[in-house]
This record gives sequence, C-alpha cells and structure tokens, in this order.
Amino acid sequence: MGLVFILFFLNLVYGSIHIPLQDVYDTFIGGNEDIVNTNILIRSRLPQAIVALSAGIALGIAGLLMQTLFRNPLAGPSVLGIASGSSLGVGLVIMVAGGFFGFSLQRLGFFGDVAILFAAFVGALGILFIILIIAKKIGGTLSVLIMGVMIGYLSNSLVGIMKFYSLEEDVHTYVIWGLGSFGRLSLNRAVYFMLFTIPPSVACILLAKWLNLLALGDNYARNLGLKLSRARFIIIMLSGILTATVTAFCGPIIFIGIAVPHLAKMVSKTSNHLLLITNTGILGAATALLCNLIARLPGLDSALPINSVTAFIGAPVVMSVIWKRRKEQLHDH
Repeated sequence: MGLVFILFFLNLVYGSIHIPLQDVYDTFIGGNEDIVNTNILIRSRLPQAIVALSAGIALGIAGLLMQTLFRNPLAGPSVLGIASGSSLGVGLVIMVAGGFFGFSLQRLGFFGDVAILFAAFVGALGILFIILIIAKKIGGTLSVLIMGVMIGYLSNSLVGIMKFYSLEEDVHTYVIWGLGSFGRLSLNRAVYFMLFTIPPSVACILLAKWLNLLALGDNYARNLGLKLSRARFIIIMLSGILTATVTAFCGPIIFIGIAVPHLAKMVSKTSNHLLLITNTGILGAATALLCNLIARLPGLDSALPINSVTAFIGAPVVMSVIWKRRKEQLHDH
C-alpha cells in the first residue's frame, strides 16, 4: 500500500514539465500563487493519477476474476469481447458519423468527447448483455469463453470495414483513442470515474469464497454446494462492468489485467482469493501509476501512448508465466 502512495506522489511531482517540489506542496496546501504550475497539477497530473489508480485496481481485479473463472492464466478482462464492443461503439460514432456528415467528430470539442464516451460505454454494455444472456441460456464456462472470443472477432472485423471506408482524419482519431490514455478526464470526471470503479472492485471481495471453490474445478464446486450458473453470471457481470467502465473512459488498456493477477499470486503465495483480490487491487494501482509515470518521463515532449508502456511491462510478466508453467510440466514428466 505504501508503494501506491509513493507512486501517486511521484505522478504529481514528475512530468514532462519540471515543477519544484515546494510548488507542489504549496499547491495542495493552498499557498501557491503560480497559476501555470497550479493548472498543470490540478487539471492534468492529479486527474491522471486518480484515473490510473482506479483503472489499475479495476483491470487487475477483473483479470483475476476471468483467470479464475476460466482457469486460464492468459485470460484477461477483454477475453469476452467487451473491450471490442467498446471499440465498435467508438468506431461507429467516429468513423460512420464522419462518413455521413462529412466532418470529423473532433471538431465538436466537448460534445464530440461525450459522444465517444457514450458510444464506448453503450458498445461495451451491449456486448456484456449478450454474454450474460449466453451464460444464462447456454451455460458452460468453455462455451461462454468461445462465444465471447468470437463476438470480439466479429466486432473487430466490423471496425476493420469501417476503417477502410472512413475519412483519414476519423481513422486517425480512432487509432489515437485505441492507444489508451489516463489523461482524458477533468478532475471532476476523474472523481466520478473513481466512484464508478472502486466500489464494484471492492465488492468483488464478497466473491472470494465462490472463486476459491471455482479454482478447484466445476465438479468440486458443484459438490460443495455452489450454484455454478449464478456464480458465473455474477462474476462475468462484475468483471464486465469494470472492463466496460475503464475502456469507455480510458480506451482499451492492455496487459494490466493479464499481468497483475500473476504478480499478485507471486507476492501472495496463496490460493485464497480474499488475499489475492486485495493484493491484485493494490498491485494493479501501483502498476498503472508506474506506467503513467514512465509515459510522462521528464525530457519527453509529449506523453507516450499508455499501451506501449503497459505492453513493455506486462509482456515480460506473461512470458515468464508461460516459461515457468512449461518448466513445471517438464519437471513433472
């Protein structure tokens, strides 16, 4: 937890523009008269830090839920196609609107941003609704996983068609959105984002007993009294809401939801999901804050795309997991 506080503080202090430590202190105590530095800290760095912390918690816990439910170490928050649904919604608004009206949505300013946010959220929730119906009607963890992956492919194919027929300016806007960012929200919206993500993330602690049973396998869980269909429905719903919210506000953020649960398992050295969920949330916040800090390192003219940083940190973790599992399999033989 101390690491999260340190990284949060470093996100306020360091950035592409140097601000003296005394100015940072004065700004938050209320005695700084430098308007430029105050605006940078209050309107840019503080909202980014809040969004990064909240998104890291949400994605990490959503990834842990998916990995436990599907018993797949490479499952992540986007495995059910929810992020792809969000991308489809944004694609429809940005690229189709540009084709119909002949101008880029970017020119609408605030209203364009709201339209993109609304489209992302509706697209994500639309796919989540379809997945929940499938989970309720068809059942079967593997069936839900396969259907989710296929829906994701269908969404991506529709986005590809829209890119082909869209204006170049609209495609550029869509690509920028797809790179992910923690810096798109004002301070007020960042606080709302935190309220939309932290409470559902904390509520996942109530699922710890179910997740412990699911980790043993469906048959064991059923014999021990767990109603699989209900548990699967609630776990998918909570993970989907967290993924949909983060994707709508920040764009599709990759690797945090896959890598962080493995870091939590290495740190926790237990299969008890009460501790795993807690540590995943803490490490998710720390990882996202670290990525945001690296993306805005001093000396850079502008912030790096957040997904390029999360991939740089997350990919080695995933590769080490695969390597470790392979070594264990060879050792067992």
